[in-house]
Amino acid sequence: MARRQTLVQLSDTLLEQLDRHRQREGRSRSEVIREAVERYLEADREAEIDRRIVEAYTRRPQRDVWGEAAARRLVDAEPW
Repeated sequence: MARRQTLVQLSDTLLEQLDRHRQREGRSRSEVIREAVERYLEADREAEIDRRIVEAYTRRPQRDVWGEAAARRLVDAEPW
C-alpha cells in the first residue's frame, strides 16, 4: 500500500507519552500513530452504523412479539 508522509503537531506531553508507549512495544512512532488513527476511524464508522440503526428503529419500531407474549403470560399467572 502506498503511503504519504504528513506532518502532525503534538504537545510535548503527548509526544512523551507516545514515545514511552512505542518504546515499551518496540514500535515506531509512525506505526503507533497509524494504528491509533485506524482504530479511531473504525470506532467512528461503528458509531455511525449504530446511530443509523437507532434512527431506523426510532422511525419504525420493531414489535416485541416475544416480550409481549411473555408479559401477558406473567400477568395471567398472577393470582389477582
